[in-house]
Amino acid sequence: MKIVNYGDLNRVQPKSKVLPNLRTDTDSAKGFDRVLKNAVSSRQEVTFSKHALTRMTERNIHLTQLEMDKIGEAVNRAGAKGIRDSLVLLDKVALIVNIPSKTVVTTIDERSIKESVFTNIDGAVIL
Repeated sequence: MKIVNYGDLNRVQPKSKVLPNLRTDTDSAKGFDRVLKNAVSSRQEVTFSKHALTRMTERNIHLTQLEMDKIGEAVNRAGAKGIRDSLVLLDKVALIVNIPSKTVVTTIDERSIKESVFTNIDGAVIL
């Protein structure tokens, strides 16, 4: 410890030690970048099962990138609520999605939606 004399006041001041585990601003920025990259890479894209792709072809269903982004947002919202299997209604298309695996299990076109009964789901997201 170092004693510093300020006139009549004597103060005890500890010597500054540089701790080896103390992060600098540069280390923090690198750490943040690493955390951000891990979060982005772990954010899996929505995939389609073989069955869903077959149904899309049979029913002439085509999705735009904007619609795919909306589906991804819906899957994330459903996952945040703890839903495991969800019905996602998007304009003229319905999708059954397994939320933990982010996999579209089947797709239904507008005509078939009106005639369908959806079972084995525990939530729905309407876009």
